[in-house]
Amino acid sequence: MASFSQFGSDLYTGKRSYDIVGRRKTWYLVAIIAIVVSLAVPWLRGGYQLGIEFTGGSEFTISNAKDLDQSIATRTVESIVPEGIPRVSQVGQGGIRVQTEQLTDRQTSDVQDALAKAYDVSDDQVASTYIGATWGADVLAQAIRGLVIFLALAAVVMALYFRTWKMSLSAMVALLHDLLITAGVYGIVGLEVTPAAVIGFLTILGYSLYDTVVVFDKVRENTSQESHRTFTQSVNLAVNQTLVRSINTSVVALLPVAAILFIGSYVLGAGTLRDISLALFIGIIVGTYSTIFIASPMYAHLRENEPKVKQADEKKRQAAAKRQREVDATAEAV
Repeated sequence: MASFSQFGSDLYTGKRSYDIVGRRKTWYLVAIIAIVVSLAVPWLRGGYQLGIEFTGGSEFTISNAKDLDQSIATRTVESIVPEGIPRVSQVGQGGIRVQTEQLTDRQTSDVQDALAKAYDVSDDQVASTYIGATWGADVLAQAIRGLVIFLALAAVVMALYFRTWKMSLSAMVALLHDLLITAGVYGIVGLEVTPAAVIGFLTILGYSLYDTVVVFDKVRENTSQESHRTFTQSVNLAVNQTLVRSINTSVVALLPVAAILFIGSYVLGAGTLRDISLALFIGIIVGTYSTIFIASPMYAHLRENEPKVKQADEKKRQAAAKRQREVDATAEAV
């Protein structure tokens, strides 16, 4: 613990430093590759697998099933609706959930009775619900609208708070990076995108934005002070000074999320808990990366070519070269 504390202290004072901002091209390349994979793989697989809440359809829930073999449900539904492709999953310790395309009232009744017989349960232990396609489309539209409004408001607030649109733009790029990769993981693995997952997506955007604001506060503090460091060096120092804090915050946030993910998926079998916690788990990791390796380097990239910044940096480099020449001359004289 002491050595880690010393490590953090060295980063804060500048005694130890990692050239994160200077290697921004490497981080950009990693981010671009990750985004391309996140977009290409789901597209090659036929798109994202949207939950029934978005697409509409019929859902059957079997309670207290003694046999949890999911293939029984698949065969049962296909025997009544041959053209249907049911999606079957386990819910909790003794529940089976079956989702199908939109069925007629007669088909719904037949499937409900057939599932009760197949799993040897009473009729009242097989619940059926129906979600219309129009309602699902409205939910999807509302989710997209909420995302756009969130990003727009976040961009405006950050631009006003930091008094520069370049910080806001860097933060928004980092947020889009987090969203695309987190959603891409869902598409790559083939997990359903449900309203709970969308809530998780929006939550991790808030987490990533919070982490970025903390780092940017330190960036603004360093770049507004008179020092011998160039603008890029001041930004890099700020990233190093907040590096340990970002790691600690992420680890502390990941531990309870990982516990919820494990309990929700493997113990309770609760789909809602799994969807939210999985999105949070992926998003926290990706958000930490984007804050450190995307947002701050991009902000330095956007500012370093400004005439005022270039002029100040040139003066600092000349002063540093002059000091070095004086040191070399003193060493030769000795």
